[in-house]
Amino acid sequence: MSTKVVKEESMVKQKEMIADHFKKLARAKEEGKKVVYTFVPGNLTELLLAFDCLTVHPEINALQSGMRKKSGEYIAEAERAGHSEDVCTYVKCDIGMLMKGNIGPTGEQLPEPDLLLLSYTGCYTFMKWFELLRERYDCPTVMLQVPYQGDGEITPKMVEYVSRQLREVLVPKLEEITGKQLDEARLQELLASSARSEENLVHVLESAKNRPSPIDAYFGGVYYIGPLFTAFRGTPAAEEYYRMAAEEVDQRVALGLGPVTPEGQLENERFRLVTEGPPNWTHFREFWKMFYDAGAVVVASTYTKVGGTYDRGFRHDPSRPFETLAEYCLGCYTNLNLPDRVNMIADYVRDYHADGFLINSVKSCNSFSAGQLVILRHVEEKCGKPGAFIESDLVDPRYFSPSNIKNRLESYFQMLAQRKGQKVTA
Repeated sequence: MSTKVVKEESMVKQKEMIADHFKKLARAKEEGKKVVYTFVPGNLTELLLAFDCLTVHPEINALQSGMRKKSGEYIAEAERAGHSEDVCTYVKCDIGMLMKGNIGPTGEQLPEPDLLLLSYTGCYTFMKWFELLRERYDCPTVMLQVPYQGDGEITPKMVEYVSRQLREVLVPKLEEITGKQLDEARLQELLASSARSEENLVHVLESAKNRPSPIDAYFGGVYYIGPLFTAFRGTPAAEEYYRMAAEEVDQRVALGLGPVTPEGQLENERFRLVTEGPPNWTHFREFWKMFYDAGAVVVASTYTKVGGTYDRGFRHDPSRPFETLAEYCLGCYTNLNLPDRVNMIADYVRDYHADGFLINSVKSCNSFSAGQLVILRHVEEKCGKPGAFIESDLVDPRYFSPSNIKNRLESYFQMLAQRKGQKVTA
């Protein structure tokens, strides 16, 4: 494996944005900024920015720690403190990081929260996670109760129920913490900015319908969703990033180029895949290289919808600020029922002309892995394309077996090659 990592200009910009955010967090207390810990699915970034709050996303800290090879020691620290081996490794990584001084992935000290804000969207573990954090921090906690899409639809009553919590519970608490009144006009401006970024994100993701696909929508996709799913939605920096990403993609489409990967540009697109489930972060580049070596490109993924299903038509609507925030929370991927998830994957296989689909079942992530074998069989029945199943974990290096995963992938790619009439390589 080459040690030099190839990156696009937009990837470099995103890295700078993240580093700058951690620097702001390190200075937050001395500059009088209020800090809110919250999660990616259903996060309320625009509302928090309207109060000039800075955000910390614990699962982003965990995945960044995993990519930097720091998560293993944090997980071990949490397990020594009594946390079970079966607990979500995001949780254990975050708790272990806290126990070892709460130094963030980029080396800066993370500030203590002024508010723990949980927008529950399909992951019960989030609730237990914040209970653990609440034991360690002397600060208020707000939990939004977001109804599950059991019947596969968002009803007006659901929207009203969540938006009322935003107005009557969260806004008063933010006003109390910050000493500021909500400026609804500013909130609307932030939401309008988000909608512009969301439009460009969808343009980037849907560019994968081209042959060859100019992007990888799973490994490369995590870069594209980063700013919009975390602290930057509603900001000029996010708008600039997504304009830049869209221009890069359009240029590659015009030139007939494949995606940029850490190993270089993919020259020969042999297989087009759809993926279900999060990637592994501790061996991210090694995992991606297995696809690169086989000429496999992921053209659509469910993971890139965990922070919003924008390609299904949702955009933040500044004319209905609280209702649109409610609809956003209700529509995140892990808040969808299994039939809807099956339909989404089958639609992706058809619309993106995929040769098959792959499930990466993550050992400690129940919100994704529950029901995945059922999903596999139903998607195969609906779209007539073969699925594959591999297993790894989020940020626990003990549960990524390179040889096992590589063998399964190679067998799957050989089967796809036979179906496509391609030469089968050993």
